[in-house]
Order: sequence, then structure tokens, then C-alpha cells
Amino acid sequence: MIEDQKLKNLLLKDNLIDEEVLKIALKESQKKQISLFYYLLDKNLVDTEVLFSQAAAFFKIPLINLKNESIRKDVLFLIPEPIAQTHEIVAFNQNEKGISIATTDPTDLQTIEFLRKKYDKNLIIHLTTPQSIRNALKQYHQSLEAEFEDISKSEIDLKEKGKDLEELAKDLPLIRIVDTLLEYAIFEEASDIHIEPTEKHVIVRYRIDGLLKDVMTLPKTVQSGVVARIKVLSNLKLDEHRLPQDGRFKISSPQYKVAFRVSVLPVFNGEKIVLRLLNESTKILSLEDLGFQKVALEILKTNIKKPHGIILVTGPTGSGKTTTLYTIMNILNKPEVNITTVEDPIEYRMPKINQSQINPKIDYTFATGLRAILRQDPNIIMVGEIRDKETAEIAINAAMTGHLVLSTVHTNDVATTPQRLFNMGVQPFLVASTTILILAQRLIRKVCKNCMISYNLDKEIIDELNRHFNLKVLQQFLISEGLISSQKDTFESILFYKGKGCKQCGQRGYKGRIGIYEVLEISPVIAELIASHASSEEIQKQAVADKMLTLTQDGFMKCIKGITTIEEVLRVTQE
Repeated sequence: MIEDQKLKNLLLKDNLIDEEVLKIALKESQKKQISLFYYLLDKNLVDTEVLFSQAAAFFKIPLINLKNESIRKDVLFLIPEPIAQTHEIVAFNQNEKGISIATTDPTDLQTIEFLRKKYDKNLIIHLTTPQSIRNALKQYHQSLEAEFEDISKSEIDLKEKGKDLEELAKDLPLIRIVDTLLEYAIFEEASDIHIEPTEKHVIVRYRIDGLLKDVMTLPKTVQSGVVARIKVLSNLKLDEHRLPQDGRFKISSPQYKVAFRVSVLPVFNGEKIVLRLLNESTKILSLEDLGFQKVALEILKTNIKKPHGIILVTGPTGSGKTTTLYTIMNILNKPEVNITTVEDPIEYRMPKINQSQINPKIDYTFATGLRAILRQDPNIIMVGEIRDKETAEIAINAAMTGHLVLSTVHTNDVATTPQRLFNMGVQPFLVASTTILILAQRLIRKVCKNCMISYNLDKEIIDELNRHFNLKVLQQFLISEGLISSQKDTFESILFYKGKGCKQCGQRGYKGRIGIYEVLEISPVIAELIASHASSEEIQKQAVADKMLTLTQDGFMKCIKGITTIEEVLRVTQE
């Protein structure tokens, strides 16, 4: 909102607060690392209407009270309810001049710009109070309740007339409900939408930055209509309720192009739907954007230039392995090489790369796909996942005959990856002679830059960290990296960072994700250990002796740089 010093001058100029009270308030707000405006508002030191009048005059926009405004339904629903609620922004009028918008925060430029691009119309911004927004939000519930009643009636009418679910799926309120779910998920940068039927309700949850969050509870009466609508979009069978179904559809606008991968699963209370969002307009990131530290980045760049061998990316489901592989392929994608992939599923279309989708129903597996690829004169091969002996042996054979093979394996760290291949039945000497690099990764949430504050760890958190990590060894590592100055910098005195929650990050304190990595180059010593069937502990010990940056070390470096939090590093490294 308004900068502290400017607000202080405005309030004193109009004698709206005692100078001594204001001095104390300014000191306290700085100590708590929140703006003076929101501190005064929270402590009720200045009347809300007066405070917002000052803000309206400062921003040169009109102040409006929506308490007695009856907003037309078509105007109100220009902004979906979840966006209106999270970002405290409401559309209340529309005419030839544009759309009139009321917000509690005119500096929330991301949301305002999103709406401006979406409707391609002039937005007339008004300032309003949080109470005024709450009054307007009640109108959503009144309108939705009336619409849910209409949907329920239209379903009964259709059944009485002997018509099918396809007619219900074309019902306008239902279309709008589903469109709202999809659009809000795109705006919130969700990776998945879960639509879950319970006994009395339908719960909608989004996975945002790796964690699920409840966003909406719909009445049971809309369940069959919502399912039917999504099935129509995905070209699935409407009358099939007993078997799982998979489909996909796309949504395009001038701002975004998103593919939705749909999975329908019969559950006790109906059908659960999960939609995976794949944003096709997102540019492929660089390795630097993914979050590699300098030394690990150099090792990776050196090894992907090698003409043959296997590069394995490992980590649990949802740790960003596919994104890393796509980023590497994008770097290697030159006119003089042939890159061919076998994937399940193809998540992003990459120009000039031959991508093949496996289909186990017709016995087109990773192994059969890989065999076929070898007859296609490839230079570089990407196999979605090595999960059995047959695929592993063909991949190893390809690496031995002059191909660079990129793939993923499900293990938790680099040291256990050779053991996973041994367990599949692959000979240790083959793993040792063909593998050139193993990379393990996790995705961690980034601290929201808009509401980031610094703090010191208390004794309780340090004791918790001591149970999971060797803090003395970590301290020596951080000194060697130049991130803390000396032995005097203890974990009690080091500054860490977190987000206190704001509208930009949906009050979560985090916005976006980045990787933490450990990159193991297969040196002659490591190759010898693998060939002699060494344990994962022995491989890890040697890797650390060779100065490999571990997941924990990478995580702590990112904590001290203000990229992530201690809690995130604990969450992803101890899971």
C-alpha cells in the first residue's frame, strides 16, 4: 500500500493521529516487518474509512462502499469467486467506458493486469475496504445458491423427459462453474485440480507449488453435471461410471495455452476427477533457472556434451525430473543431431524432437519403443523411465554402441541409484562402464519476494535441526562456501528468511518452486566402487570425499540466500 513515510506525513498533516502514538506504531510495525498502513488497520489506531480515504486520495482513485450496491450477476462473475476472495477484488459495474473494479489493494498489479488482458477492456479501478469486499462476496453465495438450485431442477427435468447427461453438460451455469475451476487454477499456477465426491459435498482442491489446498466446496447436486461437463470436454464416455477413463483437452487464449490431462476414477461416492495442467505457453527454462549451483552446473554441462553414455535423473514422483530432462534436450537440440524419445505420457511437445508415446494396452512398452528407436538412427535417446531389466539392458546396450541416453529412475538419492539397477538384474560392471552422471533432485517452494522477512532460529528449531542434520559439518561447509563469515556465525545468529503471507502469494508465504540437486560425476574411483557392487553408503562416502554437493547442502545454501526456508528443506529431504 502507501510507503510508511508518505503515510506518516499524510496522517500528521490532517491531524488524524497523535504524533507520539504514530511514532510508537511506526517502530512496532518495523519490528514486526509489516507496513505501517496494515499495522494501523490491524490495531484500529485510525478509523478504517479515514485510512482508506487517505489511500484513495494518495492513489488518485475513487473510494467506494459496496455495502448497498446490488451487482448484476453477469458483472459479478467476470471475476471468479476464488480470485475475488483471495485477492479482495470485485467487478461491480460495466458500461461503454469499461469494467469498474473495486479492490483493497491497488498495488496488486499482477491481478489487475491479468483481468485487463483477459477482458481486453479498460478497467476503472476503485479503492474499497475489506468489510466492503466481504459484503460483495455475500452476493456470490446468493447467486451461486440460486444457480445450484436451477442445476438441480434442470437435472430432475431432464430425467423426467428421458434426456441424457449430455444435455446437462450443456447447461450454462454448469459450464460457468467448470470454466471458473479451470481458469482459477491457471491463474493460481496450479499443477493439478482434484474434484473429489464425498457423501454430502464435492470438494475441489488445487495442487499449488507441490501441496494440495482446498479451494471450493460444491453441493452434491452439481456432481453429475460437473463430471459430465469434463467428460464432454475430454471426449470420454458419459455413460461409463464403473471403469477408469483417461482423456485430454486444451484451452487457449491470447494469454495462455494450457493442455489438461484428465483421469476419471470410480470411487465410493461417485467419480473422482484429477486434471493435470500442462502450460504449453511456458518457455523451456535454462539449467540456471532450474536452480543448479555453479560447480554442479559445470559438471552437468560438461557431461551432456559427451557423445555416448547414460545420464540418469532420480528422485520421487513430482520432483521435476521430466522438466530437467526436457531442459537438457532443449540444449542438445541442434540440426546436426537426431533426438528421439519414448515417453509415458508426452508432457510437452518439443519442436524437431521425435517424441513417441508408449501404450501398454497394445504391448508398446518402454522396452519395445527403445528397440524401435535404435533402428531410427538416433544420436540422443530419452527414455521416460527405466523400471525393468529389459529396458535397462537395452539402454545400456545403446550407450555402449555410441548413443547418449537420458532417463529417470525412482530412487531417493544418487548413491542408491546403482543399487536400484542391480536389483533389476543388471550386472554391476555394465552400470559402471556406461553411466557417466547421476543427478538426484527435489523441488522446494520459493519464499515470496513480496512479503519476505528475515528472522533468527529459536532454540526449539535448532534442536529439531540437530536431530536431522549434523549442524557442525554444515557450518564448516557454509564457511568454506563463503556464505557465513566465521565460527562466530552460529545457527542462532545466522539470518534466515520466510514469507509472512500476502495477496501476491495467496497468503501462503511461498511463490513458485526451484530445485535442489546432488550431481555425481562417475569418476574412475566411483566406477570401480559400482563395478565391485559397493553399498550405497560407500558410494555416498566417496562422493562426499570428492566434494559432491549434497541435497541438504544445496538446500541450506538456498536458505541463507533467501530463496527458500528451513521448513522446506526439512520437508523435502526428510520425506
